[in-house]
Amino acid sequence: MQDDPPRPSLLNRLNQWLHHEPETREDLIAFLHLALERNLLDADALSMMEGVLGVADMQVRDVMIPRSQMDVIEIDQEPEQFIPFVIETAHSRFPVVDEGKDNVLGILLAKDLLRYYAGEEFNVRDMLRPTVFIPESKRLNVLLREFRANRNHIAIVVDEYGGVSGLVTIEDVLEQIVGEIEDEYDFDETEDNIVPDRLGKFRVKAVTELADFNAALGTHLASDDFDTVGGLVLNRFGRMPKRGERITFGGLAFQVLRADSRRLHSVLVEKLHSGTDPTP
Repeated sequence: MQDDPPRPSLLNRLNQWLHHEPETREDLIAFLHLALERNLLDADALSMMEGVLGVADMQVRDVMIPRSQMDVIEIDQEPEQFIPFVIETAHSRFPVVDEGKDNVLGILLAKDLLRYYAGEEFNVRDMLRPTVFIPESKRLNVLLREFRANRNHIAIVVDEYGGVSGLVTIEDVLEQIVGEIEDEYDFDETEDNIVPDRLGKFRVKAVTELADFNAALGTHLASDDFDTVGGLVLNRFGRMPKRGERITFGGLAFQVLRADSRRLHSVLVEKLHSGTDPTP
């Protein structure tokens, strides 16, 4: 039996790639991986390049925030009614609707509320920015190009019948390329595992140890199977929850702030008054 011919060295393979244009996307990815092996690229650069290539194959429906999880403001609400909600959710932009999420009138920028605090005459309708509507099937690379060209950061996603099916932001698209983007409301430092807000609630990272959580909030959560807040909350849900979902136990209400398909990142915790906890 004849032996297989020796495999070309990595350097020879790389030289071959440098002298031949990749003919397929798979060829290009293989070339990039060779460059990584030769330390011509680092892992982060390779990941972003693969993300750029992947975005061209993805549609808005793949990354949008579903309709059920959209945080919206009703047009007939007064500022003093919705400002606590704006502070709690900590978004920079809010769809403003009239009698339901299918009727989006415009987008309110949280920064425009500074005029209200400055004592200026404030009317929500006058503050609204135009709404951009896009189909679920729009390619992410096309959407990103439009976001950049129009200096827009948010779009409302509609289905084939014209109903609102969700929303998407420029951050949702960019995260497919560079990974999760932390904003000014995210907290990374160890000492920031538990952050109180102005409404008396607490933003808590899922990796927070139960002992640290109990010490900070004066609670008595305990588990023989889980060491962290996230582990306990996931066990109570019995599945991976979505952003905005809420569960109560131990005299506390837990609302999911950030989660993806694999991991719970943070929750908003509220102490309940005696007798308001329906979950044992």
